[in-house]
Amino acid sequence: MMPAPPMPSTPPEPRSSYLTGLIGAGIGPSLSPALHEREADRHGLRLLYRTIDIDELGVGPEAVGQLLRAARALGFDGLNITHPCKQLVIEHLDEVEPAAAALGAVNTVVLRDGRTIGHNTDATGFARSFARGLPGVAIRHVVQLGAGGAGAAVAHALLTLGVDRLSLADTDPVRATALSDALNSRFGAGRASAVAMERLAARLADADGLVHATPTGMAGHPGLPLPAGLLRPGLWVAEVVYRPLDTELLRLAREIGCPTLDGGAMAVFQAADAFRLFTGREPHTERMLADLADLVGAPAAQRTA
Repeated sequence: MMPAPPMPSTPPEPRSSYLTGLIGAGIGPSLSPALHEREADRHGLRLLYRTIDIDELGVGPEAVGQLLRAARALGFDGLNITHPCKQLVIEHLDEVEPAAAALGAVNTVVLRDGRTIGHNTDATGFARSFARGLPGVAIRHVVQLGAGGAGAAVAHALLTLGVDRLSLADTDPVRATALSDALNSRFGAGRASAVAMERLAARLADADGLVHATPTGMAGHPGLPLPAGLLRPGLWVAEVVYRPLDTELLRLAREIGCPTLDGGAMAVFQAADAFRLFTGREPHTERMLADLADLVGAPAAQRTA
């Protein structure tokens, strides 16, 4: 069953203007400002969306609490949170919605009535993207690279969608083990397991699909997240990165005949869910998908091959 889009726990009072933003590292290329502001225009709203880049500020991810307090003082209505702050932000929130608490990661914070409430729209965003872009693919065994904030959300989405067995690989084996333990607690023993990077080849040889959920491949982190020789025809490959939309991993996978899913639709669906939480308005997701295609110069916001 696909997760339902998150709804505001207390719908915001009808208003005509909102101040929102994004906290993260290397977020200059983010399309979130344009996606949110274009959608607001269609609703007749004035919405300002600002990027708060910790790299540009010269601070580390541990500064997310200080930035959150500053945003509250400045009258922000909502914030998106991205790498590397999705897990660190939790301790600074007044409340965390149950789904986000189960994930251990927050990518959306609603600031209302002096309180900060954490949500996660990555899981619902990926689930809707996957169902739309790779319908009917085999999901008996899936290998996922990355067990951080985005990885936790994607892993929960995969098991909710019906993946029988999920193998988690991360450069931090402790993080992969902690996520697999949390998943097994929620979904049942044996559904997830951590795998050492050196044993990735054996797991991929038995897998139906590969999901990539690390920053590798982003504009600021180019390259492949795994040796090219581990890909094979018939293995479907799903990407979380959307800037660039066509990563080196996806290009290589298509060249050898793998069905692929880019990160574009996930970016749109998670943004749409965040927009709903910020404003209480129902987003036009198809128009937002068209916005993304326009912004990246692509013929479609999500490609499959």
